[in-house]
Amino acid sequence: MYSIKRAEKLADKIFLMDVVAPRIAKHCEPGQFIIAKTDEAGERIPLTICDYDREAGTITIVFQIVGASTERMSYLKEGDVFQDFVGPLGCPSEFVKEDIEALKQKKFLFVAGGVGTAPVYPQVKWMKEHGISVDVVMGAKTKDMLILEKEMQEVAGNLYVATDDGSYGTPGMVTGVIEDLVKNQGKHYDTCVAIGPMIMMKFVCLMTKGLELPTIVSLNPIMVDGTGMCGACRVTVGDEVKFACVDGPEFDGHLVNFDEAMKRQQMYKTQEGRAMLKLQEGDTHHGGCGHCGGDE
Repeated sequence: MYSIKRAEKLADKIFLMDVVAPRIAKHCEPGQFIIAKTDEAGERIPLTICDYDREAGTITIVFQIVGASTERMSYLKEGDVFQDFVGPLGCPSEFVKEDIEALKQKKFLFVAGGVGTAPVYPQVKWMKEHGISVDVVMGAKTKDMLILEKEMQEVAGNLYVATDDGSYGTPGMVTGVIEDLVKNQGKHYDTCVAIGPMIMMKFVCLMTKGLELPTIVSLNPIMVDGTGMCGACRVTVGDEVKFACVDGPEFDGHLVNFDEAMKRQQMYKTQEGRAMLKLQEGDTHHGGCGHCGGDE
């Protein structure tokens, strides 16, 4: 059992929890995720790691209510437990393997949309801890939906905030802020890291491709099983079939076929759609072992 050390509501339907999981905290890196399960009958829920404290042995997760399982998870309080809490899973962000001095010579722009702020935060925090100052653009539908602004402010070199309805920060989408920074303010970036809803990442990539700015995205929004066995997170990256949970979750955003991935996401929500995908994709439907019969 994995006890909850802290539980709080960040915004409407968005919750944060610190979970005692010392082995995961000891080994995890930015970009990786965990799979949580509330009880024996509970659904497996993959969640990107928002923060970790190796000394305290805790992992911070942030989740949004999108169905019955996350609704039940939101009822958990300090002192309650998860039956299963597995990780770290997925590949760490590529920059953690790079030479620190070389990284200090690069300019990074991080773009966080909605709940995507949670996985962006540990990456920006890692950068600060290694003496690298980065710019961050945070976006949300409204001021009330903005999360972790104070925490991000403490680790970002420069923080820019945008809200769709103009209730806080710059009115409009994060793409408008990116365009302003590069075209109007003359800022140069070597790499952009964008994490958020699929539609947001798609349009960020369209923008950065035009700006010739290499962009990394995290496809954690399309993960379901988290082990490559269900076939939900199958995605085309360039000319290759990848699975977000075992090959990612981070990929070259300019190579991701977002339209195909989003269409597939909608099909996967129904039993008929899952059966059709399995029929169409045959042996390549699954990642991982590829032969587990995850839809049977």
